[in-house]
Amino acid sequence: MRLAMKRAGGVLRRAFLFLAILGPGLITASADNDAPGIATYSMAGSTFGYKFLWILVWITVGEAIVQEMAARMGAVTGKGLTDLIRERFGVRLTMLVGLGLLIANSGTTTAQFAGIASAGELFGIPRYVAVPIAAAGVWLLVTRGSYQRVEKVLLGLSLYSVAYVASAILARPPWGQVLQRALVPTFQLETRYVLAVLATVGTTITPWAAVYMQASVADKGVTVESYPNTRLDVVIGSVVGNLVSGFIIIATAATLFAHGIQVETAEQAAMALEPVAGPWAKTLFGVGLLGASLLAAAVLPLATTYALCEVFGWERGIDRTPQEAPAFYGLYTAQIVIGSLIVMVPGLPLFPLMWLSQVANAVLLPLILILMLRLANSRRIMRGWRNGRVSNAFAAVLTVLVTIATGALFVAS
Repeated sequence: MRLAMKRAGGVLRRAFLFLAILGPGLITASADNDAPGIATYSMAGSTFGYKFLWILVWITVGEAIVQEMAARMGAVTGKGLTDLIRERFGVRLTMLVGLGLLIANSGTTTAQFAGIASAGELFGIPRYVAVPIAAAGVWLLVTRGSYQRVEKVLLGLSLYSVAYVASAILARPPWGQVLQRALVPTFQLETRYVLAVLATVGTTITPWAAVYMQASVADKGVTVESYPNTRLDVVIGSVVGNLVSGFIIIATAATLFAHGIQVETAEQAAMALEPVAGPWAKTLFGVGLLGASLLAAAVLPLATTYALCEVFGWERGIDRTPQEAPAFYGLYTAQIVIGSLIVMVPGLPLFPLMWLSQVANAVLLPLILILMLRLANSRRIMRGWRNGRVSNAFAAVLTVLVTIATGALFVAS
């Protein structure tokens, strides 16, 4: 009996230690599965079935490398990404990066409130009720809480992923075929397939995620001594985030693709799941959409605010009071208010704004990756924590592929 209790106590201690490690890595990766991301994966699953799963395996590796670089720079320097860019490359380039992030993230933040509106309407709640309540809740969480409290709530919101896991299991997919498609690469030389690949890369490895990761690690006060735990958090977050993406593809492939139904938005996928997989699948998908949109609606404006405050050298951080960091809280509030108001304009087409944000992300990502490589290999900045050869090789290949993919995206468009 005592031996069993001792073993149970050991398991609990390991579980609590594991949970204590989680933080910026899991939050960032979970926020990547936002409303546009869920729409992208739903479209991929309903259009191409399980053929997209192998791509997620390689994207996971790329995301882990980029996020680890950002987290390591935050721990070593105690500074955000745009702060380091300003110090190393000057104000002009930093202003360009900040402007691009503002344009891209404003459009994507609006898309999160559109996701909240869509999820609310799935459950019969008008957007004019759901969006203001969600906006007020997100604003109060960030502006009235300490970093530790905000992090705990954001980690709680990350549990929305359970809805997609359950939704995929309820769909009863052929797991043997799922495993085969995840391990064996296949490719189609079709415009729509290539565009879907680019959209998947673009919605997973984003400039704002690197900015948020580094700023949150610095804001949390992570040091080089405690960095190994943060690195584990980054790897776990990348794996878990992309597993959720995979379950979204599996759920839509097993139900919609199998019945010849193609969708282009997450809310269409949620509604289309009901006649095929039953009301619970639709409900779970809608709950996941709401949780993902709320999480990203909190994180995306934070990433933008961190970046702009670093560009101009303003005080920033959740642990600072509004009197100590007025610009930080003012910018965050403005993004929440503007994003929620845009969504509530009757008849306003949101697609052009979302497209503009994706164009800005596509232009920014290669530049951000190049700057990160320069910074992460700087002896003066990183000292003994510079990139290794493997990280440099993977990051360089990723940068080249993303640059080529960005060019292909513009040509295809």
